[in-house]
Amino acid sequence: MSNFKKTLSQYWERIQGSLFPWLEEELDSLTKKQMSLVSILEIIRIEKFVPESSWMGRPTKFRTAIARAFVAKSVYNMNTTRALIDRLQIDKNLRRICGFENKRHIPSEATFSRAFDEFANLELPQQVHEVLIKESYKEDIILHISNDSTAIEAREKPNYKLKKQKDKKFKRGRPRKGENREVKPKLTRIDKQPSMSLEEMLKDLPIMCDVGCKKNSQGFIDQWTGYKLHIAAADGGVPIGAILTSASMHDSQAAIPLMTLTTQRATNFYDLFDAAYFDDRIEDYSKFLEHVPIIDKNPRRI
Repeated sequence: MSNFKKTLSQYWERIQGSLFPWLEEELDSLTKKQMSLVSILEIIRIEKFVPESSWMGRPTKFRTAIARAFVAKSVYNMNTTRALIDRLQIDKNLRRICGFENKRHIPSEATFSRAFDEFANLELPQQVHEVLIKESYKEDIILHISNDSTAIEAREKPNYKLKKQKDKKFKRGRPRKGENREVKPKLTRIDKQPSMSLEEMLKDLPIMCDVGCKKNSQGFIDQWTGYKLHIAAADGGVPIGAILTSASMHDSQAAIPLMTLTTQRATNFYDLFDAAYFDDRIEDYSKFLEHVPIIDKNPRRI
């Protein structure tokens, strides 16, 4: 059994054997969604990552309760903070699981929003995920890491790209005396990435909300407004790394940052890509990391 499976098995035995029975004594009967939330909170232990000093100036137990509510909002797939507060007001079990002893302790919508902004700026979810992956896979070798992207729709106004300035055109005929018509080739993002650090690569990627399009499995073009989530997943579908970019960015531009990110967290043998990533530079970088690239051929680029 791999170290990752052992870790999950140990967590589940502790949750099922001691935590669930104790919670059922303290609370009403738990729903499946509440049991799922309890399991996630027990595994990630997000309270360990909440900074001691905070703009909120509240006791630690309230900061951790807000952080646990931050996780609950995602687990329950709530679109707004208002929906989360309304659910906390009427759901005693959820309120107690998050750490709010009674309704009076539930913060205002403004407090929740400021806290969630702080968690986002601190990249709290990314920190939790990175530590969990490194700890779980520290003694394992992953055979395959599959790389792909998925659309993330957002209720935001898209930012449209500025028109690129056209290259200067020279007049026809013989150049004037002293005139230099040599045009230096421009390096693309993928050309520059191998010589950059991971932090520099991530800062160079566009992250504003815009309009993207992608061909689906039926061959039709899907269009959406929002973002694109690039995911590197291990065997079994466990996400090892993820990068959020603008919806319009081509998948291939996230390949090298994703490989660099996953290499810092785990060890793998094979890098799997579909035809959108068919590029010699991506293949060469995978080999530089001592991986074996497996990239579907794109007939339009052969």
